[in-house]
Amino acid sequence: MGDQVLKGQLLAEAEGTVSAAIHAPTSGQITAIEDAIIPHPSGLPDRCITITPDGKDQWINRKPQDWRNAERKDLVTSLRLSGIVGLGGATFPTHIKLRADGKSGIHTLVINAAECEPYITCDDMLMRKHADEIVKGIAIAKYLLGAEKVMIGIEDNKPEAAKAMQAATESTGMEVVVVPTLYPSGDARRLVHLLLGTEIPHDKRSTEVGLQVFNVATVLALYRYFEFGEPAISRIVSM
Repeated sequence: MGDQVLKGQLLAEAEGTVSAAIHAPTSGQITAIEDAIIPHPSGLPDRCITITPDGKDQWINRKPQDWRNAERKDLVTSLRLSGIVGLGGATFPTHIKLRADGKSGIHTLVINAAECEPYITCDDMLMRKHADEIVKGIAIAKYLLGAEKVMIGIEDNKPEAAKAMQAATESTGMEVVVVPTLYPSGDARRLVHLLLGTEIPHDKRSTEVGLQVFNVATVLALYRYFEFGEPAISRIVSM
């Protein structure tokens, strides 16, 4: 209570396995640490940290990482402090999906660029505006996983996004595949089947058959973290 914090400053570390760190979304003063109602269908309260902004929006000293010349183990370990989670909707901590020993057993990285629900356009706009950065984030995820192949699935109702991603992936070896806009194409298992013809058994995870799935917003967050030292403190939403 009373601490002055900067934008991006670590406020709470990940606890346990399925957990993610929390960072200050802006600079200001900690004015409360108490239970409060959270935006969750249950309507129940949870422990919250309240910041009163100072209006300066002043960042911490951000430290990029040379991921191309660093040990995979060190990079994955640092991700535990990044706050990055699956931004496709599941919010599963990203550091858990990446093996620190570089022996993930993953041969194919699937990028889910099909919106999970009708009328959501977050990923569509991200691909239109930030295709190059997304591709750089994909390269980081591919390196950390030790994957050999990358496939990017985009629904056919996103022609501008598909065009932008095709241009950004030229000469990278990554494959952009346009899939039918048919709910639930954004479901990871359904998308894998559409792209590869592979059906993941109901009692197994995709990793058990050599596949890993990342959302486009998640790989963009990876790029921002490693290239600019920015933790995950925001995301695009549809209104």
